[in-house]
Amino acid sequence: MHDILINWAPQETRVAIIENGAIQELHLERTLERGLVGNIYLGKVARVLPGMQSAFIDIGLERAAFLHVADLHTAGYNPRAGNDNAPPTPIEKQVFEGQTLTVQVVKDPIGTKGARLSTQISIAGRMLVFLPQDNHIGISQKIGSAETRDQLRARMLALVGKPEEGGGGGFILRTNAEEATDAELADDISYLRKTWAQIRQRALSQPPGTLLHQDLSLVERVLRDLATEQTQSIRIDSKMQFDQLKAFGGVYTPTAVAKLEHYRGERPIFDLFGIEEEISRALARRVELKSGGYLIVDQTEALTTIDVNTGGYVGARNFDDTIFKTNLEAAQAIARQLRLRNLGGIIIVDFIDMVRDDHQQAVLAEFRKQLSKDRTKTTVSGFTALGLVEMTRKRTRESLAHMLCEPCPTCEGRGQVKTARSVCYDVLREILREARQFNPKEFRVVASASVVEMLLDEESQHLADLSAFIGKPISLSAEPSFSPEHYDIVLL
Repeated sequence: MHDILINWAPQETRVAIIENGAIQELHLERTLERGLVGNIYLGKVARVLPGMQSAFIDIGLERAAFLHVADLHTAGYNPRAGNDNAPPTPIEKQVFEGQTLTVQVVKDPIGTKGARLSTQISIAGRMLVFLPQDNHIGISQKIGSAETRDQLRARMLALVGKPEEGGGGGFILRTNAEEATDAELADDISYLRKTWAQIRQRALSQPPGTLLHQDLSLVERVLRDLATEQTQSIRIDSKMQFDQLKAFGGVYTPTAVAKLEHYRGERPIFDLFGIEEEISRALARRVELKSGGYLIVDQTEALTTIDVNTGGYVGARNFDDTIFKTNLEAAQAIARQLRLRNLGGIIIVDFIDMVRDDHQQAVLAEFRKQLSKDRTKTTVSGFTALGLVEMTRKRTRESLAHMLCEPCPTCEGRGQVKTARSVCYDVLREILREARQFNPKEFRVVASASVVEMLLDEESQHLADLSAFIGKPISLSAEPSFSPEHYDIVLL
């Protein structure tokens, strides 16, 4: 069983999932950074580029958005239909400048690139995704056996109805549809069709550049996606959002809205379980274990590595048991950290080496058991020849560190800076290089206080020797605003 806490502010919404008194997941949404993916616009074709088989579409944003031929939904070519052998109809024969199109954002604008669009519309509901231009029934890969999938498909076909009877449209069943009743599925089908009808109606009456449909906010997605039968309560600290959520839930998620509570306590809602401190710890490289051991988490572009260490733990009867118990505790902690930090992609775990094969298998079984609680898809391999555990976790959104932090401007994301002595030697080499090209009266070194201090003290002899060799005086000036590696050589 778990509880959900929602901390709402005009600039940011934060959602924490609490289980056994500890935060398991954190979801963030910032108003100014809210993405456009899923938004449906009425667009106008600004320019067709036959050479790139693309078109620029004006959807009312600062930059024109981009539509590739592969993202056009047409009768002649539909990537979902699997007719890969048939060449796509050239884009210049499908769209023309000035044409009005209903489009959906599939990729946010990044840097100088505009948003990427598709004319293949999909609308997410609580248990279903609606594909109004398709007619097939798809089922999430995470839903159980082939028999269960066949039963769900048969139930959906009966509920969807025939196109001539007002039915039609394609649906994909999300993971949480596995236990859904016919009534719940029917409600979702009705909601999605109603939403699509409203979108089409607005498209007929609004000018190009209009936002026709926006995906749900994080607060609304709590009721649609995060609340389950295992949820005991959903507490929110904003009366206005509580009222809006109650109205939204009353229509779309009646079972979840019964668990909704308005938090009126004097203490900030995230102070109840020390969530602010947990967030700070989730950004740290080192994670302490209760036994005295610790984890080291390093997130890189290619993969994430997690190293397990015994630290100060010496509590078991012998060394093998100490390692085994540390690794068991680490297996639980790692599964939680992956959810809390939202780490995705390739993950390598370096458990402490275990001599006994039964210990290895027990740790692996415990790790898989803990990962089974994760709503995000994970796959775990066994121990490699080097004693590492390889796993993958599907990337669903940015990691916590990428959302809250940026690379350090001093070390430029390397995690370390040159020592003062290394910088001193860089300075001495630079002065020698400059002395061969220029003939000033004096060289002045402007550097951080630690570098200047070392040049005056431990490296003073080398500085004096260089000054004598080039035949020029060298003066020093400390600049407090300089980073440890930053220096300037001024010619006077």
